[in-house]
Amino acid sequence: MSTYSNTKLQEDLDTLTVTDSYCSLIVWNDDVNTFDCVIEALMEICGHSQQQAEQCAIIIDAKGKYAVKEGSYEILKPQCDAITDRGINATVEVIAN
Repeated sequence: MSTYSNTKLQEDLDTLTVTDSYCSLIVWNDDVNTFDCVIEALMEICGHSQQQAEQCAIIIDAKGKYAVKEGSYEILKPQCDAITDRGINATVEVIAN
């Protein structure tokens, strides 16, 4: 019985560590979505200005991915979901300390 309790405690700690960490919202390049589609998503979902969104789209295209926003997991996860709902690949990654 104590093994289960220790396992459950470790799972809870792992979850707290991920959700309390500082994270990046990564948008990935693809051959499907247009610049305009990505720019519109960044402006509407992440609150980027037109210029910020355009610069992010250029970097995403050139580098294959880009951290378009940083913050807590709780804030970035819904934004990531909204971006992926539009068919754009995005992930939330924990920033190493």
